[in-house]
This record gives sequence, C-alpha cells and structure tokens, in this order.
Amino acid sequence: MRRRADTWPTVSLIIAGHNVAKIIRAKLENTLQLAYPRDKLEIVVASDRSEDATAEIVRGFANRGVKLIETAERRGKHHAQMLARDASRGEILVFTDASVLLEPSSLRKMIENFADRSVGVVSSEDDAGRKQTHGAGESSYVRSEMELRRLESQVASAVSASGSFFGARQEVCARWHPDRSSDFFVPLHAVAQGFRVVVEPECRAHLAVVQSDRAEFHRKVRTIVHGLDVLFSHLALLNPFRHGLFSWQLASHKLFRWLLPYALAALLLSNIFICGAHPFYRLVLVLQICGYVAGTLALLVKGWADFRPLRLAAFFLIGNAATVVAWVKFSRGERYVVWEPSQRP
Repeated sequence: MRRRADTWPTVSLIIAGHNVAKIIRAKLENTLQLAYPRDKLEIVVASDRSEDATAEIVRGFANRGVKLIETAERRGKHHAQMLARDASRGEILVFTDASVLLEPSSLRKMIENFADRSVGVVSSEDDAGRKQTHGAGESSYVRSEMELRRLESQVASAVSASGSFFGARQEVCARWHPDRSSDFFVPLHAVAQGFRVVVEPECRAHLAVVQSDRAEFHRKVRTIVHGLDVLFSHLALLNPFRHGLFSWQLASHKLFRWLLPYALAALLLSNIFICGAHPFYRLVLVLQICGYVAGTLALLVKGWADFRPLRLAAFFLIGNAATVVAWVKFSRGERYVVWEPSQRP
C-alpha cells in the first residue's frame, strides 16, 4: 500500500530528443495543457544535436516558459537527459518522450504518489494498441509486462519504469549513467537508497506498435543490450540478504527472462533424448516443434502472420533470437549509445 495525496512539489518535466521537429510542437502544446500549477512546473527540452528545426521550434515556446538545452555533440538520449537534469530546479524530475502525448490529469496523478516518502520513482503504464494484427505480439507482451510491474509494485517494488513517462525524486537522480537506460538504472538507484518504485495505472502512455519485424528485432536487441549493461553494473542488488524480495524480483523479471533462450534450447535437446521414454514426452516434443515451425512460417510466408496465434509465435521467436544476439553483442563489449528511435506510426 502507498499513500496518495494532493501535493504540489516543484516539477521539472524533461523531454530529450534528436531531430523531433515533426512532433515537438504537438508535444509542447500537450505538455502546456497538463493540469499542474504553472509556477510549480518547469519544462526543459534537451535537443541531442538535432539537425532539423527542433531547436528553432522549441525557442518559439520560450515566452511560455519552455527552456531549451542543446548538446554540443550527439551523445544519445540519456546524456541529453543528464544535461537537462543539471539545468533543472524541480524537486521531482519527470522524463517523457517527444512522441508520447499525455492526458491532462496524468502528471498530477503521478505526483500524488510522491506524498508517500517511501516512494522514489513513479512509472506510467504503456498502452500498445490491441487492434493492429501486425502488433498482436508486441501489444500482448506490453500488457503482460505492465501487469507484472503493477504486481511487483504492490508486493515490494517495481524493477523498472516506462521510459516514455516516469518521475523520480531529484536525489534519486543524483548519480547518473549518460550511456545507459535511465528507465532501468534510476529505479535501481531508488531501491539502493531505500525507496520504492511504484506504478500509477491512471498514468498511461499510448504507443503505436513497431510495424516491421526487422525493426522490432533490432529494437529488442538494442533494449536488451542496454538492460544487460545496467544489470551487470548493479549486481549488488541481487543479494537477497540485503534487498530481500526485490533481489528475487530483479533476477526473475530481468536475468531469468534474458536466459530463457538457453533454457528453451536445453528443454528441446533433453526432450529429444527422452522422447522414447513415455508418450507424454513425445507429445511435448511435437508441441515444441509445431510452435517453432508456426512462428517461422509466420515470418517467411506472406499472409500467415495475419492469423493471430501464428503472429504470437513469430513474436516469440523474434524476441528470443534478439536476446541471443544481444548477449553476443554485450559479451563483445558492443553498446548502443546513439541510435535512431524505432518508427511507430
């Protein structure tokens, strides 16, 4: 349980982006409509060496209280967020993507959670459309991920936050990694400092699904490489004697999930060796093979992916293949500091 109450701390809302001229005007207009006292709300846009009209458009909002930070060189989203953090004065720092439009009450509902002094980070929930056939896998995954975070925050503390919209106490953000995912390391820093990370279901970020299997694969590789980098730099949080239930949540939600492809491979191989021992093992082997074949056909044969069960199987294959590739890249020392965000219509 946590206490919610009307509370009005100073808030710095930070928007970091690169070449977001097409969407930044709508984002700022949307932000200025948020139901929060204007004298308590600071809006900071960090342009990560944009080469389009992003900076020019943001300057047009200067007389409405919007502050612009421009980086001298392009060094990625999280470096830009760090510079914006340094220039912010809010007691609460709220990070949101330029592509996400917020409901007017969403910021107030998020800040209400900070009335509870045990709360260090508040995450919104992602909402990926259910009606798009191509995105059936991603939208199902997003819904299950949001439900898991909600349950984690009820039991102990959520493990990560939604990168599209989350808030944190300024002291939680004092230590920063400019080349790692803030939606993962900021929650971990909060837990290390004795705070909780909670989810506010009434704060929702509406996202479109990625429209290409190739783009989805590369997005997952990039995300998992970032996640592994953060996890392996915070291994102390896996100590159950110091962090109790949270250490299990972190291991099961992140580490075990990223080890799943290897567990599946072991399951398949062991099933092949014992399939003659009992009809049950033969049945399980057939079901595994059918699942892999179905996913492969959905990826290779045009039109097959329109059938939802096959689309889900294909998404499962993409996710596990991306996980293996991410482990390889991470082991080689490859990192994604600067990248082009996935295109979501």
